[in-house]
Amino acid sequence: MFDQQPTLELFFDQLGLDSSPEAIDQFIETHQLTMDVPLHEADFWTRSQHDFIISHWKKDDDWAMVVDILNEQLHTEHKLSGSCSL
Repeated sequence: MFDQQPTLELFFDQLGLDSSPEAIDQFIETHQLTMDVPLHEADFWTRSQHDFIISHWKKDDDWAMVVDILNEQLHTEHKLSGSCSL
């Protein structure tokens, strides 16, 4: 059971990615998505990362808020109006 409040750093840990603030910033900067690419369909995720993202988003659990934050940050450069959904 996971008993810590989910954060972006812990989310990156769960995905098996470097969770340092610099690495997260670099990831977000270098993995921007266009608005027509849903977060979970990005081609840079492994199958297990994809499954982790989609399962927590669908469950709308504590991780879902972090998924939403990452989704917004990875679509920042291409946001025209409205929001991008999974």
